Amino acid sequence: MNLCPTLLFPRAALCATALVAAACALSTPALATVTVTLAPLQTTIKRGEDVLVRVTLTNTAAAVQYVLRWRTPLDGIDDALFDVRRDGQPVTYLGRHIKRAAPGPADFLRLEPGASLTQTVELSRLYEMTVTGAYTVRYRAPAVPATAATAKNPATPQPLAGELTSNAVNLWIDGRLPRGSKGAVLAPETTGTGLSYSNCSNAQQEQLVTAMDAGRAMAADSHAYLGAGTDYGARYTTWFGAPDATRGARVSANFTAIKDAFETRPVKIDCDCDEPYFAYVYPARPYTVWVCKAFWAAALTGTDSRGGTLVHELSHFDVVAGTDDHVYGQAAAAELARTAPERAVNNADSHEYFGENTPPQQ
Repeated sequence: MNLCPTLLFPRAALCATALVAAACALSTPALATVTVTLAPLQTTIKRGEDVLVRVTLTNTAAAVQYVLRWRTPLDGIDDALFDVRRDGQPVTYLGRHIKRAAPGPADFLRLEPGASLTQTVELSRLYEMTVTGAYTVRYRAPAVPATAATAKNPATPQPLAGELTSNAVNLWIDGRLPRGSKGAVLAPETTGTGLSYSNCSNAQQEQLVTAMDAGRAMAADSHAYLGAGTDYGARYTTWFGAPDATRGARVSANFTAIKDAFETRPVKIDCDCDEPYFAYVYPARPYTVWVCKAFWAAALTGTDSRGGTLVHELSHFDVVAGTDDHVYGQAAAAELARTAPERAVNNADSHEYFGENTPPQQ
């Protein structure tokens, strides 16, 4: 990734096209505006050239705004923050999906009134762009909604409530593969069963066996709950919102696939991660899960557990449930279910908390 230095400067005359409404508190929302501008360094990319775009976020409001750092390109890209399409069709995201803890004050970027930050991002290592064609790129990063807990504490940064969405830019890429090809994404390993390891000690392997057993039990229990009928109770509504036949069918299909992944797919766990996260995966590369520091510090079951983390990560794979990370933490996931259930059914932590069922709900 080719990143230019971060710049903070007074608001310039930017060609911003996306407005995001933010709430300072749940009870008395006040409008706030952050605009996102996307600009390509070049619009025609020859074979073998990097695909570089410049992202600028500007606070055009009169008040300070807080944006989650991982929803910006400031520290690099570790999520699918761009909507990329080739000839009108979605392009595969090749980067990581990470399970993080619920955000704390240090996770927020303070953006002063009139200030901007700019970062240049190289896209071809993050998205499948080896095929010749007309590409459309838009920055689209969902922000974490304020929860009741954060709204009660004026010292807690209040995150933006809506998406950070930019203008769309058009690119022509002369790729290594001819127009119309399916791309060069590696074919996933989808056959075989069993658990394998990489860079894991004997002690870690023992703990991973029990974690897989716990996650498998969560997936099976969730599958049984959803298969018992459509009269869902608090367990469902807490994490996925008001009952709806279409959304319920999607959640049920997701847990069918997650259960199948635990029981019939060749899951590989790699312990070579020294980062503070729980775990991460590359959704286009099943079924390898990297486990990190927070994973080893977690309990076997319960909230944000080892077993639940594996439910979360397996749900991310494109060939399983293809979930995203809209929000992290129980409070934010419950708020997402209440206010945006269509996003909750695609949120990995929502699936994890449904599976962990802590505290127990019917």
